Amino acid sequence: MPGAIFQRAPQPLTPDQVTLRAELVSDVQTLAGNIGERNYRRYQELIAASEFIERSFSAAGLRSRRDRYEMHGRSFDNVEAEIHGTQPEIVLVGAHYDSVVGSPGANDNGSGVAALLALARRFAGKPCARTLRFVAFVNEEPFMFQSPEMGSYVYASRCKTNGDRITAMMSLETIGYYSNAPRSQTYPFPGLNLLYPTTGNFIGFVGNVPSRALVREAIGQFRQHAQVPSQGAALPSSIPGIGWSDQWAFWQHGYPGIMITDTAPFRYPHYHEASDTPDKLDYDTMARVVHGLEKVIDHLARSDSR
Repeated sequence: MPGAIFQRAPQPLTPDQVTLRAELVSDVQTLAGNIGERNYRRYQELIAASEFIERSFSAAGLRSRRDRYEMHGRSFDNVEAEIHGTQPEIVLVGAHYDSVVGSPGANDNGSGVAALLALARRFAGKPCARTLRFVAFVNEEPFMFQSPEMGSYVYASRCKTNGDRITAMMSLETIGYYSNAPRSQTYPFPGLNLLYPTTGNFIGFVGNVPSRALVREAIGQFRQHAQVPSQGAALPSSIPGIGWSDQWAFWQHGYPGIMITDTAPFRYPHYHEASDTPDKLDYDTMARVVHGLEKVIDHLARSDSR
């Protein structure tokens, strides 16, 4: 699904996007600036982040729920807000709120959490056919990465046990960095640079092969509404990077899932570094991306889609 690399300059932000940008700046600053590094080693900061997310859901008029589990003598929480629909199907939007050890995690993944909160605000009180869930996941980073101790793995396992009908899972993962510099984009697999651009100015929609229909539908909707270059890929999950976020956990339980990403280590020079700070992000492009994702979610939550 290569394509949609725009050469023209973007239009100025609309008034709604200006408001959205301010929200993104504020929430990334709270997570990565005020709270800072947050993970199992910085447990109190991890708790502070979960409490901030819970307060943000409440301020939007949403009732939150903590999906708690125990690990190594401590409690860890996924934080969920749900908007009930009239149909049994569920569209789930998620982002992990922990940061890797040694990093304040502005892009990874303060950007994803800020987008999650902004989207939750815009759907709060809005009727929809399918149930919408906005979930902030804990413990995505090492050493829990791609293990049953990942917060999203615990959550997806419980969804499967409960018989939850998740028709689409969207993982918001590092969405804040864009570059127009030549050769600013690399790839984990030889030959992908022949199919996809080597300029890192696009947002990626990435899924495994069973999620290809969701990739196609989501990026199709995004391209109708967003003035941001975009690329889509449905590739084997064995390729490095394809499963590097919480959508992986849902794949393990048979749910379709995609990652929305700036491709992180294949573009962002501050990935997993102490220098991953709020000043490094492109908030104008982030606002345009999140505005487009709002349209994607609105489409997926309608009963006549998928």
